[in-house]
Amino acid sequence: MPAYWPGFFLVFALLLFADLLLLQRPGRPVSARLAWVWTGVLAAIAASYALWIGLTTGRQPAIEFATGYLVEGSLSVDNLFVFLLLFRTLRVDPEQQRRVLLWGVLGAIVLRGVLILAGTTLLERFAWVQYAFGAMLAIAALRLMFYRPGVRPIRGPVRWIQDCCLQYGGNARLPIRSLLLVIAAIEATDLVFAFDSIPAVLAVTRNPWIAFTSNMFAILGLRSLYFALSSMLDRFHLLHYGLACILAFVAFKMLAAQWVAIPALWSLGVILGILAVFVFLSGAISGQSNPRNSTG
Repeated sequence: MPAYWPGFFLVFALLLFADLLLLQRPGRPVSARLAWVWTGVLAAIAASYALWIGLTTGRQPAIEFATGYLVEGSLSVDNLFVFLLLFRTLRVDPEQQRRVLLWGVLGAIVLRGVLILAGTTLLERFAWVQYAFGAMLAIAALRLMFYRPGVRPIRGPVRWIQDCCLQYGGNARLPIRSLLLVIAAIEATDLVFAFDSIPAVLAVTRNPWIAFTSNMFAILGLRSLYFALSSMLDRFHLLHYGLACILAFVAFKMLAAQWVAIPALWSLGVILGILAVFVFLSGAISGQSNPRNSTG
């Protein structure tokens, strides 16, 4: 697939430029409707790309791309919980959030590319790396199972960043110096999540082209997804359990690959099913705990 790289990067650059024009207009807040529409457009483009892969290279790579895109996209939702918590804690206003997320996306593109290249190279040269990645995913699944999004304490470097931001920004708009610290916090957060998501994608496909492009399409939609979900993230309080189940599933797939071969189509179905169940449960429980109609 090396011949496709220039074309992909051209399309990706055009989409990134369109994202910049739509979501980065100074003085204009990002409407939830616009964010949802652009998120849908990016998802449709990713689906079209998967169809193109199926027509040009075969069904299996197309399914692997779709599964990798879905895994990365679902794990990104948990990343968004942490972004929301950081922005609330550090008092970042909506316009500054757009700037921070833009630099976060650009940094994530470079970071994920390096990690995917390193991961696929290690998997090709050392068989034991597969089991190390599987163990990392199992640990990540356990970690997700025992924490609640939105209430994670702010400690360590992030506490220091918070103190610096409040010292130089107070309750007003954060200055450039503080914004750089927030961008550093976002990049550090993405690095932590990358050590979960990259092994998860490599459990789905060993093709660096498929792994990279599925990650890039998921990351490209991260900003618009944040603005689309920012007012709703607190409602998905059970989703991290679903993400834990997804990580546990891909960990099993990687660790048991020598003895149990799970078809890519089955993996896609399992991941879609897990997401559907926990999104439904989150919505149902939120509706019961916050009824719209009260009789009091």
